Amino acid sequence: MSGSNELTAAQRADLRTVAAMIVPESAEYRVPGADDPAVQADMLATLGRDTAPVAQALDLLAKLAGKPLAELDDAKRDAVAEQFRASGGAAAATLVRVVLQCYYRDDRVLRSLGLELRAPFPKGHVLQDGDWSLLDPVRARGGTLRRAT
Repeated sequence: MSGSNELTAAQRADLRTVAAMIVPESAEYRVPGADDPAVQADMLATLGRDTAPVAQALDLLAKLAGKPLAELDDAKRDAVAEQFRASGGAAAATLVRVVLQCYYRDDRVLRSLGLELRAPFPKGHVLQDGDWSLLDPVRARGGTLRRAT
């Protein structure tokens, strides 16, 4: 991807393929997979600053596969995915984050989780109390940020 702000057709096909591998469709929970056209359209429309690392991750997948990932059978895709997990680095993490963030803001997925279809703010969502001591290392670092005035 040489400086473009959009994915190529082959990269979009591989994005659909890898998205389905990350979150497959579930008939049991009546939710689409992350390869669903609406979820994919959201991904492509909101890539923004993540376009370059996502393209880099998709290019690495294609390189590991020796051809577009979408052209491989399931067994070969799984083998490539294992290699990708080991060598994908930050680009792989960005790809997975993009897939998950778009998937989990789809109305059908939110409905299946029993969540109200609304923005998380200003009302917020209630979280169960957890172990607040997990924040102790952060508190121990002290105030490294400038105080608001």
